[in-house]
Amino acid sequence: MHQIKAYIDQIATISNADWEFFSSRLQRREIPKKTVFLKLNDIENHISFIESGVVRLFIPKENSEKEITFGFSFKDQFVSAYDSFLTQTPSAYQLQALTKTTILSITYQDLQDVYKTTQIGNLIGRLTAERLFLLKSKREQYLLNLTAEERYLKLFKERPELLKVIPLKYISSYIGVTAQALSRIRKRI
Repeated sequence: MHQIKAYIDQIATISNADWEFFSSRLQRREIPKKTVFLKLNDIENHISFIESGVVRLFIPKENSEKEITFGFSFKDQFVSAYDSFLTQTPSAYQLQALTKTTILSITYQDLQDVYKTTQIGNLIGRLTAERLFLLKSKREQYLLNLTAEERYLKLFKERPELLKVIPLKYISSYIGVTAQALSRIRKRI
């Protein structure tokens, strides 16, 4: 619980009453490695803060080699199928723990109660939305403006720990190339 409190304290001052109300709504969940914890067409009912672990966001395909990985979330970040969460409609993608992952989750209804009852709730909601938007925007810009090799180099400049925890097949999908193309890029650099 201290990690999410430290995260919030970096961006805002939260009263003890607001913190108590908000934190009482958080549920700790342990997710085993490789577990899909939000499936395609399920309605996302949680926003979660990652205490430890790595989560992959992906579009599943019948042939698992064709899955499209479009995001990763790490320790001290929020994760959600946010579009499904906001609209309470079925998700078009899945969330998977790539490592043993511990998250603190708040349900849609509990978050609505936090919005109504506390001053901090709206800030947390806005910051989560802003972070998810910025990640999406940055990814789109990279896909449109950078070569596959530049995307690979930028990814590992920003997140060097990725090589240790994320299989290359997910990284190749994330940067928009085949596993064979990624292998050629890695040999060149």
